[in-house]
Parts: sequence; structure tokens; C-alpha cells
Amino acid sequence: MKSYVYAALLLLGLAQAQTVAYAPLPKVQPLGAVQPVAPGFQQAPALPQIALSPAVPQLRRLEYASNGFIEAAHALLLLPRASAGPQGTLFLAQQVVARAFAARPSLAVVDVSIYRAEDYAGFGGPLPLFTASVPKERLGEFEKLTPANLPTYDHLWVNPSTPHPPSLPPTGSTPASQLELLAFDGDPEELAAQQQEQTLQSESGPASGLVYHGNPQQPLAALTFDDAPHPLYAPLLLDVLRRSGAKATFFVVGRNAEAYPYFVRDMVKDAHEIANHTYHHVRLVGLTPAQMQEELQRNNKLLRSITGETPVFFRPPGGRFSSEVLKAAKAAGLATAFWTDDPADFNNPGALTLETRLLQHLRPGGIVLLHDNAQQTIGLLSDFIQDASKVGIRLVTLETLTQPR
Repeated sequence: MKSYVYAALLLLGLAQAQTVAYAPLPKVQPLGAVQPVAPGFQQAPALPQIALSPAVPQLRRLEYASNGFIEAAHALLLLPRASAGPQGTLFLAQQVVARAFAARPSLAVVDVSIYRAEDYAGFGGPLPLFTASVPKERLGEFEKLTPANLPTYDHLWVNPSTPHPPSLPPTGSTPASQLELLAFDGDPEELAAQQQEQTLQSESGPASGLVYHGNPQQPLAALTFDDAPHPLYAPLLLDVLRRSGAKATFFVVGRNAEAYPYFVRDMVKDAHEIANHTYHHVRLVGLTPAQMQEELQRNNKLLRSITGETPVFFRPPGGRFSSEVLKAAKAAGLATAFWTDDPADFNNPGALTLETRLLQHLRPGGIVLLHDNAQQTIGLLSDFIQDASKVGIRLVTLETLTQPR
């Protein structure tokens, strides 16, 4: 992090926190309000690829990334229906993982996702047939696996059923060049009540069942990540958090957790918090109450089966919500949580811009919104955690932030 970005903040100190002019909070807007275009938007740079020779016909891509400490790779393979049996699938995964490590010895971990070619529709489509995460030190163990002893390897998932399209596909996705918006669908009186609650929490802390802001008198801010887990970035992100000692809340998409449950278990093992981001990453506004409950309860049930605990918090995808969405979350036993600091990391604004936005909006009681699959976030996260500490703010989970003190 550039020293001149945070030097002024260091001089201010938390002792004078009441005099600091923080960047404005994101205001709750009516649904349909025009979203601001994020300045500095640019397409994410293409990830570097690893070429295997001889080529593997089923390999769609083998890409890798770094967090500044370690490198991780992800192999995407598409199998024709006729060759998608357990033995062939496992053998292919073992061969590609071993060859990836051989082709790039600097890799710390190789993840693999195998789909049936006829069903593949991208990351949000039908679930894969097989996934695994293989640290270099466990390569030998992985290579010895057979279909009979797969359960002995804890970072592997086999689809128990035939892949099928999602029953409720994602809708109303946010354009890549726009900021996320706290967008409320309701009459003017309801909107005014939400805006008043947001202002009140910025002054006195969170309310039961709805979190816009933590206690502004405490030198804490919640570090949160949406859309987890991602097969390439999860190992890199968790590695940074382990090195820094920071704890975070992960808003997990159910279909991602179902295909990569071992990453969710890793999060819990590292004392991070798991929260609900719907099963299919859908905008809940406009759905029926029954459909809302299906999205929330299905994800609750799945996450409970993986972690042994039911999530406490929920964040609506895209920030779209209504009184009906809040009621649905409450009925599912979830508190709805928003954010104070959204640097639009998914817009790839550039490392310096992203760092500056994060520090400008960082505040006691704040809630930082990041995404677990944003390349630039992975690269600067370690610096941001250190710089937050330098200005006297400790990054914690939402649970810690909202505890009475």
C-alpha cells in the first residue's frame, strides 16, 4: 500500500475519530435508481495459462494466479457423456493435476473441475461431475486414490446425481461496469424508514435482524466477501488471511458450496464465518415468498450439512431488497447485512484506485464488501489488512462486529 495513501489517516488516529471526515455511506436508493458507473472500470486481465504437452483434449483451460505468496492453478475439463464414468474421471483428474505441477513447479496447489461436456454452461450452470483441490504436498496421496477409496481424501467432491440445470437460474445480474447499489423496493414511506435506520445505525450501531453498520465507537470493521467459494481463488484468499491472522465473513452461494464443500470447511476450520448469499445467487425482489424461502432455506440446509451450523447473516445479491425480502430472511432465521465500504473490486479499477477507495471508506463500525473472485483484491488484501491495523482498525467477522460491548 502506498505510504502517502494512509499517512494522513495515521496522523488523525482513532482518538480523534469523531473529527474524521469519512467518505459518504452508500445511501439506500429506490429500486430502479440509476447506478453510478464505477470510475476506472476495465476488463480483468486474462489469467496466464499453463500449456501441457502433449495436449489433453478434454482440457478447456488450465490457468493460474498468485496472491504474492503462493500460486494456485485451476483446471477445467469437459468430458463427453460416454467417457464420464468414475474411473475415467478420476484418472483424468490425477493425470492433469500431476502434469500441472510438473509443468509449473512453483504451484502450491492445483484445483480441478470436471463437467460433462453436453451440460457445461459456465460457473453458474449445472454442477460439475467432480472437483478436487490438491496441495503439492498431497499429490502422492491424490495419485493413489481409486474409486473405492475416494472418501479418504477430504478435498474432493463427486456429484451424487446427474447434473441438471438450476431450478431458479440467476437473474438481473449487475452489469460489470456498475457499482452495487443498496436498492429498496417499496413505497416512499418504507424507503424513508430504511434510510432513517441506516443513518441511525451509523451513529449508534446495529439493530436486531438488520445490519447497516457496526458500533462506531469500537475500532473494528467487518471484512466480508461475496460469492464464495471460487475454485481458483479460494486457496489464495484463505492463504492471505492465515498469514495476516484476520478473520472474515464469507457470503456463500449455495451452488458453489455444493460443488466445493471442502473450501467451506476450510473457512470454518480457520475460524471464519459462513453466511447466506442465496443458493443460486438470484435477485430475490420479484420472487414469490415461497421462492424466496426456497433460496434461503435450501442454502441454510446445505451450509448446515457442511459446517454443522446454520448461518446467522444473509446478504441479498446485488443489494436488491424489499420488506418482503427482509421478512423472508427473518422467517429463515437470518439477519440481513449490508455494507459501508464497496470499492467495486469486481470492476478492476486498478490496484491504487482500489486501495485508495478501501482506506477512504474504512471506519470504526464499518463493513467492507469485497468479492472472493476479484483478481486485484487477492493481490492487495495483505496490504489492506496491514494498513487497517496501522490506522487502529481491526478487521473481524460480522459476528464479532455486532456483539454487544
